[in-house]
Amino acid sequence: MLTQLYIRDGRLTETGEGDAPVWVYTAPDETERKYLIEQIKLDEHTLNSALDPDELSRLEFEPEHAAIIFKRPKRYTAEDNFLFRVVSTGVFLFKDRLIIVRADDAALFEGKPFIKILSVQDVFLKLIYRAISHFVEHLRGINMISTELEQQINIAMENKYLLNLFTLEKSLVYYLSAINSNGVLVERLRNAAPKLVLSPENVEFLDDILVENSQCRGQTEIYSQVLSSLMDARASIISNNLNVRIKALTIITIGIMLPTFIVSLFSMNVGIPMSGLPYAFWIITGIAAATVVGVALLWRKLRW
Repeated sequence: MLTQLYIRDGRLTETGEGDAPVWVYTAPDETERKYLIEQIKLDEHTLNSALDPDELSRLEFEPEHAAIIFKRPKRYTAEDNFLFRVVSTGVFLFKDRLIIVRADDAALFEGKPFIKILSVQDVFLKLIYRAISHFVEHLRGINMISTELEQQINIAMENKYLLNLFTLEKSLVYYLSAINSNGVLVERLRNAAPKLVLSPENVEFLDDILVENSQCRGQTEIYSQVLSSLMDARASIISNNLNVRIKALTIITIGIMLPTFIVSLFSMNVGIPMSGLPYAFWIITGIAAATVVGVALLWRKLRW
Protein backbone atom coordinates (compact mmCIF):
# COMPACT_ATOMS: atom_id res chain seq x y z
CA MET A 1 0.00 0.00 0.00
CA LEU A 2 1.35 3.40 -1.00
CA THR A 3 0.89 6.61 1.00
CA GLN A 4 2.17 9.89 -0.40
CA LEU A 5 3.07 12.69 2.01
CA TYR A 6 3.82 16.36 1.50
CA ILE A 7 5.87 18.76 3.62
CA ARG A 8 3.72 21.74 4.56
CA ASP A 9 4.33 24.21 7.36
CA GLY A 10 7.00 21.99 8.86
CA ARG A 11 4.76 18.92 9.04
CA LEU A 12 3.97 15.86 6.96
CA THR A 13 0.49 15.79 5.46
CA GLU A 14 -1.33 13.72 2.85
CA THR A 15 -2.63 16.82 1.08
CA GLY A 16 -0.56 19.01 -1.19
CA GLU A 17 0.25 20.02 -4.74
CA GLY A 18 2.59 18.44 -7.27
CA ASP A 19 4.64 15.29 -6.74
CA ALA A 20 4.78 14.19 -3.11
CA PRO A 21 8.37 14.19 -1.78
CA VAL A 22 7.75 11.33 0.66
CA TRP A 23 6.41 7.93 -0.43
CA VAL A 24 5.62 5.29 2.18
CA TYR A 25 5.13 1.69 1.03
CA THR A 26 3.57 -0.60 3.63
CA ALA A 27 3.98 -4.34 2.90
CA PRO A 28 4.28 -3.73 -0.87
CA ASP A 29 2.71 -6.36 -3.10
CA GLU A 30 4.33 -7.87 -6.19
CA THR A 31 3.11 -5.08 -8.48
CA GLU A 32 4.53 -2.39 -6.20
CA ARG A 33 7.81 -4.23 -5.81
CA LYS A 34 8.13 -4.61 -9.56
CA TYR A 35 7.50 -0.89 -10.00
CA LEU A 36 10.11 0.03 -7.39
CA ILE A 37 12.70 -2.27 -8.97
CA GLU A 38 12.08 -1.53 -12.65
CA GLN A 39 10.92 2.09 -12.64
CA ILE A 40 12.52 3.61 -9.51
CA LYS A 41 15.67 1.47 -9.95
CA LEU A 42 15.83 0.13 -6.41
CA ASP A 43 18.10 -2.83 -5.88
CA GLU A 44 15.99 -5.97 -5.45
CA HIS A 45 18.18 -7.40 -2.69
CA THR A 46 18.13 -4.12 -0.76
CA LEU A 47 14.36 -3.89 -1.16
CA ASN A 48 13.93 -7.40 0.23
CA SER A 49 16.32 -6.56 3.07
CA ALA A 50 14.10 -3.64 4.07
CA LEU A 51 11.31 -6.17 4.75
CA ASP A 52 13.53 -8.75 6.48
CA PRO A 53 13.37 -8.50 10.33
CA ASP A 54 16.75 -10.22 10.64
CA GLU A 55 18.61 -7.76 8.40
CA LEU A 56 21.25 -5.55 10.01
CA SER A 57 21.24 -1.78 9.73
CA ARG A 58 23.39 -0.50 6.92
CA LEU A 59 24.05 2.31 4.43
CA GLU A 60 24.65 1.75 0.71
CA PHE A 61 25.08 4.17 -2.17
CA GLU A 62 23.51 3.52 -5.56
CA PRO A 63 24.00 5.64 -8.70
CA GLU A 64 20.84 7.71 -8.14
CA HIS A 65 20.08 7.28 -4.45
CA ALA A 66 21.29 6.21 -1.02
CA ALA A 67 19.78 3.11 0.61
CA ILE A 68 19.45 3.13 4.39
CA ILE A 69 18.13 0.24 6.50
CA PHE A 70 17.59 0.73 10.22
CA LYS A 71 16.00 -1.26 13.04
CA ARG A 72 12.99 -0.27 15.14
CA PRO A 73 10.79 -2.09 17.67
CA LYS A 74 7.87 -4.05 16.34
CA ARG A 75 4.47 -3.03 17.65
CA TYR A 76 3.76 -5.24 20.69
CA THR A 77 0.48 -7.14 20.98
CA ALA A 78 -0.93 -9.58 23.54
CA GLU A 79 -0.28 -12.47 21.13
CA ASP A 80 3.47 -11.87 21.40
CA ASN A 81 3.39 -13.28 24.96
CA PHE A 82 6.12 -11.08 26.49
CA LEU A 83 8.40 -11.36 23.44
CA PHE A 84 9.41 -7.96 22.09
CA ARG A 85 10.64 -8.16 18.50
CA VAL A 86 12.38 -5.81 16.07
CA VAL A 87 11.67 -5.06 12.41
CA SER A 88 13.61 -3.46 9.60
CA THR A 89 12.68 -0.33 7.69
CA GLY A 90 14.19 0.77 4.39
CA VAL A 91 14.74 4.41 3.46
CA PHE A 92 15.78 5.29 -0.09
CA LEU A 93 16.99 8.88 -0.36
CA PHE A 94 16.90 10.51 -3.79
CA LYS A 95 17.75 14.09 -4.67
CA ASP A 96 14.22 15.36 -4.15
CA ARG A 97 12.30 12.30 -2.96
CA LEU A 98 12.30 9.92 -0.03
CA ILE A 99 10.88 6.39 -0.37
CA ILE A 100 10.17 4.45 2.82
CA VAL A 101 9.50 0.71 2.71
CA ARG A 102 8.24 -1.16 5.77
CA ALA A 103 6.60 -4.49 6.55
CA ASP A 104 4.00 -3.35 9.11
CA ASP A 105 1.61 -0.44 9.50
CA ALA A 106 2.92 0.91 12.81
CA ALA A 107 2.84 4.69 13.22
CA LEU A 108 6.08 6.25 11.98
CA PHE A 109 5.55 10.00 12.05
CA GLU A 110 4.36 10.62 15.57
CA GLY A 111 5.76 12.54 18.49
CA LYS A 112 7.63 15.77 19.00
CA PRO A 113 10.47 15.11 16.49
CA PHE A 114 8.11 15.51 13.52
CA ILE A 115 6.87 18.97 14.45
CA LYS A 116 9.53 20.83 12.44
CA ILE A 117 10.43 19.30 9.08
CA LEU A 118 12.09 21.24 6.27
CA SER A 119 13.45 18.59 3.90
CA VAL A 120 13.45 14.90 3.10
CA GLN A 121 16.79 14.65 4.95
CA ASP A 122 14.99 15.80 8.08
CA VAL A 123 12.40 13.08 7.61
CA PHE A 124 14.75 10.10 7.49
CA LEU A 125 16.96 11.42 10.32
CA LYS A 126 13.95 11.91 12.55
CA LEU A 127 12.70 8.44 11.64
CA ILE A 128 15.92 7.02 13.09
CA TYR A 129 15.64 9.27 16.13
CA ARG A 130 12.04 8.16 16.66
CA ALA A 131 13.12 4.50 16.42
CA ILE A 132 15.66 5.06 19.22
CA SER A 133 13.03 6.79 21.36
CA HIS A 134 10.69 3.87 20.70
CA PHE A 135 13.33 1.46 21.99
CA VAL A 136 13.62 3.52 25.19
CA GLU A 137 9.85 3.42 25.68
CA HIS A 138 9.82 -0.36 25.26
CA LEU A 139 12.70 -0.70 27.72
CA ARG A 140 10.63 1.07 30.36
CA GLY A 141 7.76 -1.28 29.67
CA ILE A 142 10.03 -4.32 29.90
CA ASN A 143 11.37 -3.07 33.23
CA MET A 144 7.85 -2.67 34.64
CA ILE A 145 6.79 -6.11 33.41
CA SER A 146 9.90 -7.78 34.82
CA THR A 147 9.26 -6.19 38.23
CA GLU A 148 5.72 -7.58 38.31
CA LEU A 149 6.93 -11.02 37.22
CA GLU A 150 9.58 -11.04 39.96
CA GLN A 151 6.90 -10.38 42.57
CA GLN A 152 4.83 -13.27 41.21
CA ILE A 153 7.84 -15.59 41.24
CA ASN A 154 8.46 -14.84 44.93
CA ILE A 155 5.05 -16.25 45.91
CA ALA A 156 4.46 -18.89 43.23
CA MET A 157 5.94 -22.28 42.46
CA GLU A 158 4.87 -22.37 38.81
CA ASN A 159 7.34 -22.21 35.95
CA LYS A 160 5.09 -19.87 33.93
CA TYR A 161 6.41 -16.65 35.42
CA LEU A 162 10.01 -17.80 35.20
CA LEU A 163 9.52 -18.64 31.51
CA ASN A 164 7.99 -15.20 30.94
CA LEU A 165 11.01 -13.62 32.57
CA PHE A 166 13.27 -15.67 30.32
CA THR A 167 11.31 -14.42 27.28
CA LEU A 168 11.92 -10.82 28.39
CA GLU A 169 15.62 -11.56 28.69
CA LYS A 170 15.54 -12.93 25.14
CA SER A 171 13.83 -9.74 23.97
CA LEU A 172 16.59 -7.61 25.49
CA VAL A 173 19.18 -9.60 23.53
CA TYR A 174 17.31 -8.81 20.30
CA TYR A 175 17.03 -5.16 21.27
CA LEU A 176 20.70 -4.87 22.16
CA SER A 177 21.71 -6.32 18.79
CA ALA A 178 19.38 -3.92 16.93
CA ILE A 179 20.56 -0.87 18.91
CA ASN A 180 24.21 -1.72 18.28
CA SER A 181 23.42 -2.09 14.58
CA ASN A 182 21.71 1.32 14.54
CA GLY A 183 24.72 2.84 16.27
CA VAL A 184 27.03 1.67 13.49
CA LEU A 185 24.59 3.08 10.93
CA VAL A 186 24.48 6.51 12.60
CA GLU A 187 28.28 6.68 12.62
CA ARG A 188 28.35 5.87 8.90
CA LEU A 189 25.73 8.52 8.22
CA ARG A 190 27.85 11.02 10.14
CA ASN A 191 30.91 10.21 8.02
CA ALA A 192 28.90 10.29 4.78
CA ALA A 193 27.16 13.61 5.51
CA PRO A 194 28.52 15.38 2.37
CA LYS A 195 27.33 12.61 0.02
CA LEU A 196 23.89 12.67 1.66
CA VAL A 197 23.71 16.46 1.26
CA LEU A 198 23.14 17.01 4.97
CA SER A 199 23.02 20.53 6.29
CA PRO A 200 25.05 21.63 9.34
CA GLU A 201 21.83 21.36 11.37
CA ASN A 202 21.40 17.78 10.14
CA VAL A 203 24.96 16.91 11.13
CA GLU A 204 24.41 18.40 14.57
CA PHE A 205 21.20 16.40 14.88
CA LEU A 206 23.13 13.25 13.90
CA ASP A 207 25.47 13.89 16.84
CA ASP A 208 22.43 14.07 19.12
CA ILE A 209 21.11 10.81 17.64
CA LEU A 210 24.46 9.15 18.30
CA VAL A 211 24.38 10.24 21.94
CA GLU A 212 20.78 9.06 22.37
CA ASN A 213 21.60 5.70 20.83
CA SER A 214 24.64 5.27 23.11
CA GLN A 215 22.50 5.99 26.17
CA CYS A 216 19.84 3.59 24.92
CA ARG A 217 22.47 0.89 24.41
CA GLY A 218 23.84 1.42 27.91
CA GLN A 219 20.36 1.20 29.41
CA THR A 220 19.65 -1.99 27.49
CA GLU A 221 22.91 -3.56 28.66
CA ILE A 222 22.10 -2.74 32.29
CA TYR A 223 18.60 -4.21 32.06
CA SER A 224 19.94 -7.29 30.30
CA GLN A 225 22.67 -7.90 32.88
CA VAL A 226 20.35 -7.37 35.84
CA LEU A 227 17.69 -9.64 34.39
CA SER A 228 20.25 -12.30 33.54
CA SER A 229 21.79 -12.26 37.03
CA LEU A 230 18.37 -12.52 38.64
CA MET A 231 17.29 -15.54 36.62
CA ASP A 232 19.32 -18.00 38.72
CA ALA A 233 18.18 -16.33 41.93
CA ARG A 234 14.53 -16.57 40.88
CA ALA A 235 14.95 -20.23 39.97
CA SER A 236 16.46 -20.85 43.41
CA ILE A 237 13.52 -19.10 45.06
CA ILE A 238 11.07 -21.37 43.26
CA SER A 239 13.09 -24.43 44.31
CA ASN A 240 13.26 -23.20 47.89
CA ASN A 241 9.50 -22.56 47.99
CA LEU A 242 8.91 -26.06 46.74
CA ASN A 243 11.23 -27.53 49.38
CA VAL A 244 9.43 -25.63 52.14
CA ARG A 245 6.06 -26.97 51.00
CA ILE A 246 7.38 -30.53 50.72
CA LYS A 247 8.96 -30.32 54.19
CA ALA A 248 5.70 -29.10 55.70
CA LEU A 249 3.74 -31.88 54.00
CA THR A 250 6.30 -34.44 55.19
CA ILE A 251 5.97 -33.32 58.83
CA ILE A 252 2.18 -33.44 58.57
CA THR A 253 2.39 -36.94 57.10
CA ILE A 254 4.59 -38.10 59.99
CA GLY A 255 2.20 -36.53 62.48
CA ILE A 256 -0.71 -38.47 60.96
CA MET A 257 1.22 -41.71 60.52
CA LEU A 258 2.25 -42.19 64.17
CA PRO A 259 -1.26 -42.17 65.76
CA THR A 260 -2.51 -44.29 62.87
CA PHE A 261 0.22 -46.84 63.59
CA ILE A 262 -0.61 -46.96 67.30
CA VAL A 263 -4.34 -47.39 66.72
CA SER A 264 -3.69 -50.06 64.09
CA LEU A 265 -1.33 -51.90 66.47
CA PHE A 266 -3.94 -52.15 69.21
CA SER A 267 -6.61 -53.19 66.69
CA MET A 268 -4.97 -56.51 65.73
CA ASN A 269 -6.99 -59.67 66.22
CA VAL A 270 -4.44 -61.18 68.62
CA GLY A 271 -3.80 -60.95 72.32
CA ILE A 272 -2.98 -57.31 73.10
CA PRO A 273 -1.89 -55.85 76.43
CA MET A 274 -4.67 -53.86 78.20
CA SER A 275 -7.33 -55.72 76.25
CA GLY A 276 -9.09 -56.49 79.54
CA LEU A 277 -8.98 -52.98 80.98
CA PRO A 278 -12.26 -51.01 80.86
CA TYR A 279 -10.46 -47.77 79.91
CA ALA A 280 -8.18 -49.31 77.23
CA PHE A 281 -9.82 -47.27 74.41
CA TRP A 282 -9.12 -43.95 76.11
CA ILE A 283 -5.58 -44.99 77.01
CA ILE A 284 -4.80 -45.87 73.38
CA THR A 285 -6.42 -42.65 72.18
CA GLY A 286 -4.33 -40.70 74.66
CA ILE A 287 -1.13 -42.34 73.45
CA ALA A 288 -2.03 -41.49 69.85
CA ALA A 289 -2.76 -37.88 70.82
CA ALA A 290 0.51 -37.71 72.75
CA THR A 291 2.46 -38.71 69.61
CA VAL A 292 0.83 -35.85 67.69
CA VAL A 293 1.75 -33.41 70.46
CA GLY A 294 5.28 -34.80 70.58
CA VAL A 295 5.77 -34.30 66.84
CA ALA A 296 4.39 -30.75 67.10
CA LEU A 297 6.76 -29.92 69.99
CA LEU A 298 9.71 -31.42 68.14
CA TRP A 299 8.79 -29.41 65.00
CA ARG A 300 8.72 -26.22 67.03
CA LYS A 301 11.92 -26.94 68.93
CA LEU A 302 13.91 -27.75 65.78
CA ARG A 303 12.26 -24.86 63.89
CA TRP A 304 11.36 -26.98 60.94
